[in-house]
Amino acid sequence: MKNIDWRGMAIALAAGFGGALVALSLGLPAAALLGSTFAVTVVALMRLSPAVPSLLRDIGFSIIGVSLGSGVTPDIWSDIARWPFSLAMLTVTVLAVLFSCGFILRAVFRCDMPTALLATSPGALSYTLALGTSRGADVRFVMVLQSLRLLLITLLLPPMVGVAGGIGAAPHLTLPHLGYGESAVLLVATFALGSAMARLRSPAPFILAGLIVSGFAHGGGFVSGRPADLVTFFGFSITGAVIGGRFVGIDGGDLKRLALAGVVSTAVAVTLSMAGAWTVALALDLPFGQTWVSFAPGGVEGMSSMALALGYDPVYVATHHVFRILLLIAILPLLIRLLSGKT
Repeated sequence: MKNIDWRGMAIALAAGFGGALVALSLGLPAAALLGSTFAVTVVALMRLSPAVPSLLRDIGFSIIGVSLGSGVTPDIWSDIARWPFSLAMLTVTVLAVLFSCGFILRAVFRCDMPTALLATSPGALSYTLALGTSRGADVRFVMVLQSLRLLLITLLLPPMVGVAGGIGAAPHLTLPHLGYGESAVLLVATFALGSAMARLRSPAPFILAGLIVSGFAHGGGFVSGRPADLVTFFGFSITGAVIGGRFVGIDGGDLKRLALAGVVSTAVAVTLSMAGAWTVALALDLPFGQTWVSFAPGGVEGMSSMALALGYDPVYVATHHVFRILLLIAILPLLIRLLSGKT
């Protein structure tokens, strides 16, 4: 418990849970996630330095992962058989976002090629920052634009999806609640596996671990149910606090200077993702809201949480966001090398 910023943690938790409760009272879609994200972002921009300790962060992500796994049903394999087209269209959409938004940032906002590509990368923030450092990109620019995009999508996508796609009815929403003992066993197993996966540098390790552990337990008939609402509320609120906490240390001048670039590139990215999602929804007869959340250029933790909150198939959504991260890890160094000549 050493090295914990107790003051920052108290601020983050007070703002996160407080914002989540206010959003719930207002009846907003994805209320806990949205309210926590907004409140912690505000206190971060006020330079109050909210901080979510890594232990709480990983527990929160483990809860989201276990909740995702509760959506596994006996129809999972027939469902997955329809996904290759969806994943292929996601690949096309990711490339379209990279090239279109990258061109705008270079032509209008005078970015160099590595900075433009990494700033518009739809996800994998920690990886893009590390890659930007080694490739001579403007890491500050990348950080601000990535954080703005994540904030805007987390706050604006739920009401937009609610209007365009409606609220879903994923199977996990009809399940009874797990007992606290069963939930504890799943969470401990998830945390242990997630910690091991984190050491192996797996993307979104605790989300994936929860999906594996809980999915296996539900698919094998060992348990049936979803974590209690109070438990998932904690997971959503912590996830929102982590998203909002990304604005700690971002200078207000940088934020004002880059706000237009962030809004424009996010609008283009969301429009392109919406087009790809609409195509898949039409071709595979899937709910448009579900495919849009799956294609939206947000973080895997936030978008997976949003899928749970909005009632969409959590396995489908999580699979697409993890696939996008792996795709970006594979292609970003190659694109930077080919387009800018940097090795």
